[in-house]
Amino acid sequence: MPVRAFLFDFDGLILDTEVPSRAGWELIYRDHGFELPAEKWRLVVGTRDAWSPESHLEELVGRTLEWETLHERRRAHELSLIEAEQLRPGIEEYLAYADEHDLRLGIVSSASKWWIDMHLERLERAHHFDLILAAGPSKERAKPAPTLYLEALAELGLAEDEAIAFEDSPNGIRAAVAAGIFTVAVPNEVTRDYDLGEADLVLDSLADLPPEELLEEVASRRGGGGAGDHDGPDRRA
Repeated sequence: MPVRAFLFDFDGLILDTEVPSRAGWELIYRDHGFELPAEKWRLVVGTRDAWSPESHLEELVGRTLEWETLHERRRAHELSLIEAEQLRPGIEEYLAYADEHDLRLGIVSSASKWWIDMHLERLERAHHFDLILAAGPSKERAKPAPTLYLEALAELGLAEDEAIAFEDSPNGIRAAVAAGIFTVAVPNEVTRDYDLGEADLVLDSLADLPPEELLEEVASRRGGGGAGDHDGPDRRA
C-alpha cells in the first residue's frame, strides 16, 4: 500500500524549540544557584507533565518561588532564541515533495495548538498542513500514548501503513510505533544522545535522505508487509 501522508512531530522536529526550551529552564535554575538535571529533563521531552521542574527547584531552594515572574523571564528568554530558528534541515524539501506528489501533511504533537500555530504563522506555514493535532493540557492524550497518532490516521482516513511518522524523542517514537506507523527518528541537539533505537530508521538529518529515497527504503523494509513490521533501525546518525 503506497504512503499517502507524512506525520511530523513539531517541537524539535520541524522547528528546534527544544534547545531554547531547555535554555529557558537552565537560566532559571542558574539564577538560583543550581543546574537543571539532564537526566530529569529528558523525561519531559516529547510529552507532558512527566516531571515538574518547578517542584524540583523549590525543593532545592527550600522555599516557594514567585512563578509568575520567573515564567515570564523564562519564556522571554526562550522566545528570543526561538525567533532566530527556521525550519530544520530537510523539512522544506519534505513539505515540497508532499505538495508535488499529493501526500497529506499532518502535525502530531504533545504541545498546545496555540504554540504550534504561533510559530507556523511566523514561518508562513500556517495553512500548509492538512491536520494539526495537539495534546494541549491533556496528559492522557500526550505521547508516549499512541492516541494522537491514531486520531490522525482516523481523521485523514488512512491505514497505519499509509503514513510515515517523523519524531525526535523516545516519547514520540513510542507513540508512533505503538500506532503501527513506520517511524523515522531525527534527533536534535537535545535528543542526540537519547536512545532512539525503537524507531524504524534513525537519521542525523532529514537532509541526508531525500523523500523519494525514504519511500523506497520504506517499501523495501515492508517487503509487502505493513509499517507495523519493525525490523529495527538503520542508524545513519
